[in-house]
Amino acid sequence: MTAYLNALGIICSLGRTPDEVARHLFAGDCSGMQRESGWVPERALTVGAVRGELATIPPALDQQSSRNNQLLLEAALQIRGDIEHAITTYGRERIAIVLGTSTSGIDEASRGIAHYLQNQQFPGDYDYQQQELSAPANFLADWLNISGPAYVISTACTSSARALMSARRLLDMNLCDVVLCGGVDSLCKLTLNGFSALEAVSEERCNPFSANRSGINIGEAAVLFLMSKQPASSHSIALLGAGASSDAHHISAPEPSGRGAIQAMHSALLQAGVSASQIGYLNLHGTATQHNDAMESHAVSQVFPHGVPCSSTKPMTGHTLGAAGALEAAFCWLSLTRGNALPPHLWDGQPDPALPALNWVTPGQTLASAPTRCLMSNSFAFGGNNVSLIIGDAP
Repeated sequence: MTAYLNALGIICSLGRTPDEVARHLFAGDCSGMQRESGWVPERALTVGAVRGELATIPPALDQQSSRNNQLLLEAALQIRGDIEHAITTYGRERIAIVLGTSTSGIDEASRGIAHYLQNQQFPGDYDYQQQELSAPANFLADWLNISGPAYVISTACTSSARALMSARRLLDMNLCDVVLCGGVDSLCKLTLNGFSALEAVSEERCNPFSANRSGINIGEAAVLFLMSKQPASSHSIALLGAGASSDAHHISAPEPSGRGAIQAMHSALLQAGVSASQIGYLNLHGTATQHNDAMESHAVSQVFPHGVPCSSTKPMTGHTLGAAGALEAAFCWLSLTRGNALPPHLWDGQPDPALPALNWVTPGQTLASAPTRCLMSNSFAFGGNNVSLIIGDAP
């Protein structure tokens, strides 16, 4: 069964609508990445924050108010018409929600606990359910008053890529007719201090696959696809294939040979029924850490021995963690719906001589013409959790 990706709501440091995000993405605009202090003691870090006021949580859902849910609400409002049409067509019980997150409302919880330690009571607006990992799906289901399956997947940086896989499975099992799927993660001190403790965060804008790479930047984003058994009236872009693996090499470091990453990419190609030579673009996980970039470049060179146009988009958005898989799949979706433009690879142009050379997308480059357009996106996570997605024109 084909899982069509019919509509997209998106908000990140690149912009607050699909058109705005696409314009800045394909122009290689890194202006949303700003250096800020206050996140980690005695350090200023480059982060990919969403600027400006966010949509207000409705008063009836005050207990679920968090920045994470505000970001999600912004994405949902962009496709509200498509969602309401799906509800009218199929019924509220036939609409499902599958999201990925890693932060949920943990920042509100951290501030609540700090307040408790100082005052022996929680602040009046604190509610425990803000920090539960299920919070984004619960909020969206309550806001839309829908009653299909609704849950959250949290597998660190593959969370929302797995959410898209899980959404398609729900359609395959006929448990629903439409799935609202994607991911959301918000900037918070806990995350930034955790990655800083791992010595994985760069103070400067990240520099993926460079000999001078020095770590990740963290960002925030919300992405919401409307996945359906029926194609949209304007296009027939679908999730063609997905592959996942777990090499369980280490709690935070990738398996050096790329064994699990290779398995995920091969599985996605097999499921999509395409060869590596048919992939027109690869969005790399590309975190700009020493070990991840080394592993991924070796894996890509083995799966694509003749090369593939590729780039890491994290210098424009930061690593959005639980939202990253869906965000970068959305960039592939935008390429397909915005004239085949491709996101350029932004770095200092100094290759690491220890890594296989990859085929970097340059500014202004577009997808090569092919009978069927197929794009791949990689996501790799702590614990050796690997996902590859293939998005393209449905046959």
